Amino acid sequence: MAKVCEDRAMGVFAEDGRHRVAVLVRHGLLPMELGIVHRIFGQAETADGRRLYEVVTCAPEPGELRTDVDFTVNVRHGPEALAEADTVVVPASQQDYGTDDGCLSEEMARAVARIRPGARVASICTGSFVLAAAGLLEGRRATTHWRSAEQFRKLFPEVELDADVLYTDEGGVLTAAGVASGIDLCLHMIRCDHGAAVANEVARRTVVPPHREGGQAQFIRRPVPEPQYSSTAAARAWALEHLDQPVTLRELAACQAMSVRTFTRRFREEVGVSPLQWLTQQRVERARQLLEETELTVDRVASDAGFGTAASLRQHLQAAIGVSPSAYRSTYRGLRRKVGRLRWGRPARARWVLGREWGGGCLVVYGAELGRGGAGAWVVRPGAGCAAA
Repeated sequence: MAKVCEDRAMGVFAEDGRHRVAVLVRHGLLPMELGIVHRIFGQAETADGRRLYEVVTCAPEPGELRTDVDFTVNVRHGPEALAEADTVVVPASQQDYGTDDGCLSEEMARAVARIRPGARVASICTGSFVLAAAGLLEGRRATTHWRSAEQFRKLFPEVELDADVLYTDEGGVLTAAGVASGIDLCLHMIRCDHGAAVANEVARRTVVPPHREGGQAQFIRRPVPEPQYSSTAAARAWALEHLDQPVTLRELAACQAMSVRTFTRRFREEVGVSPLQWLTQQRVERARQLLEETELTVDRVASDAGFGTAASLRQHLQAAIGVSPSAYRSTYRGLRRKVGRLRWGRPARARWVLGREWGGGCLVVYGAELGRGGAGAWVVRPGAGCAAA
């Protein structure tokens, strides 16, 4: 791959070399959702303490914005920030509730139009209404807050709405269901950009779970057990300490002194997935971390993560993120020559984005493409002076 040679021009963003995140807010914004983006991305650092992201807030018109609480937010930047951003996040606003036309205001439409081609775009909660009205979700799978799902379907029948998941990732356009799942989505993007180790450290600093799958249920009717019921937390903690060993439902239930039937029901009520689904998710996460951070063989990674054999690891990793263990390791261990040839333009049917990096004006995306087999690399945002070998 030829090295590209021009630095990005300075503008709204002050730090060259960092991934640029713009949060597009509106009147009626939810301050917590705005804070999530700044907090999660702002905590991501390299091993030597260098911050990986620069986050700015912008609005269609800079100035003082109303919120859904008793204070306002003063936004310095206008939509010019969108033209420079690598990632744009659109949180919810009170304006989204009860909307009946599915159209953007003129100023919002002008702002969204300034998002540069190739930028990653994400929404939190009913921010998905903005993405859908702008046509960014047409023909794509998306989610929104479960309370707004019926209205969303009426306004945007061309979008494949899945109101039962925490978040979706459709190859550069992402949606999160609500406030807490906005944290999950930001961690997911960090994991895609820089790997599980960086994302897990951000989660540890923020004191949140390091990983919840996007397909996990967003609405759990009894998320906190009633006082007379026992939690399944002890069983989950025990399982995480024994991932390299066979773990059965009977053993998990015994940790809580429950029958298998009762434990399975309580576990799903608390976590949103079955015990075996959760166990597989944790093993995939452990395998990803080992592939990124160690030189262990694939057979050893499979054993330490609890999959037993390399074939089983390959099967589960392929199902979870669409690539083989060796392709995943190549991306995060810097062995780019093993990823594949450089291609120009966005992969239209990307199943999973493994990583992104800047090269003097070009955003290079490493990922897997549906129906193509294996991994690949694409320059999705060529800038002046970009060239491919």
